[in-house]
Amino acid sequence: MSVNERKFGVLPTGETVKIYHLENESGAFVEVTEFGALLVKLCVPDREGKLTDVVLGYDDLESYEVNGCFFGAVIGRSGNRIAGARFMLGDREVRLAQNENDNNLHSGPDGFEKKLWKVTEISQDKNSIVFNRISPDGENGFPGEFDVSVKYEFTEENELKIHYQGVCDEPTVGNMTNHSYFNLSGEGSGSAMDQYLTIHANYYTPVADSHSIPTGEYAPVEGTPMDFRTSRQMGERINADFEQLKFTGGYDHNYVTDNYSKGNRRLIATAYSKETGIAMDVTSDCPCVQFYAANFVENETGKNGHVYNQRDAFCLETQVEPNAVNVEDFHSPVLAAGEHYNSETSYRFYIKE
Repeated sequence: MSVNERKFGVLPTGETVKIYHLENESGAFVEVTEFGALLVKLCVPDREGKLTDVVLGYDDLESYEVNGCFFGAVIGRSGNRIAGARFMLGDREVRLAQNENDNNLHSGPDGFEKKLWKVTEISQDKNSIVFNRISPDGENGFPGEFDVSVKYEFTEENELKIHYQGVCDEPTVGNMTNHSYFNLSGEGSGSAMDQYLTIHANYYTPVADSHSIPTGEYAPVEGTPMDFRTSRQMGERINADFEQLKFTGGYDHNYVTDNYSKGNRRLIATAYSKETGIAMDVTSDCPCVQFYAANFVENETGKNGHVYNQRDAFCLETQVEPNAVNVEDFHSPVLAAGEHYNSETSYRFYIKE
């Protein structure tokens, strides 16, 4: 195993940004950059042994400085949407920056994915790297100084582990995720909707309208196009005459995964490309996962000159329910002062015949 670094680019501030290459004994590798703690490449072998990059992204730092699609992004402090960009913490109303309609999306604008992180640990033995930053009190409206770390570890079993840790000196929200876009036939290969997906979830959270704020209910997937409890092609029912899919232009919904208990890491989803034979297991200790079918990616020039378009990839973002901080019956993302935030999600790649 080896961790190596090289220059990735220079920010307008004059700061040099490095990218880190984590390679295992088989030659499979991951690349992550200290700008945004972004996942830039994830190259694993297909059934013929050919290394295949299974995440969308860019070749240069300048594109990541824009990155309106959140390719490879670490999202924090809070993933997904907070309605009205406001919530109550005790008797205090917290007002956040608005960056999508009247809502706060992915803690933006200029969330964790647009910040320069500091490398605090590199382990050649574990093929891992730790990025850290201090999110100041009031950043995008979030209270308290949040000391946060993200650890990437790439194992000999081609498993990418992402471990989030943090502590804040005031009550705040902790609900971090990674927004990588996967295509198991390879980035730039076109639509991912012929790939197969299983999500271990009996329920999802329907949204009220096209603004994608959940109604506050859990709805059964059974008997609807939202049902991925058994493996099916992602695009099989994406254009169904179903109100939820019309609201969001395809799948962009939160699933409440089975067998959740605090700290319990379990298999929550599996994806598979028949074309390459590459399969991906998603394991997490989070209660929920957002399945997003890249409905709003359009004419985006990415790696190797490839142009990405609608449904050319999919996201599986582990999280609590969107807007959970405002819904009593959802899993609470509130982090008490001094409480340690600790969450891990992993993506394991293997060949399925």
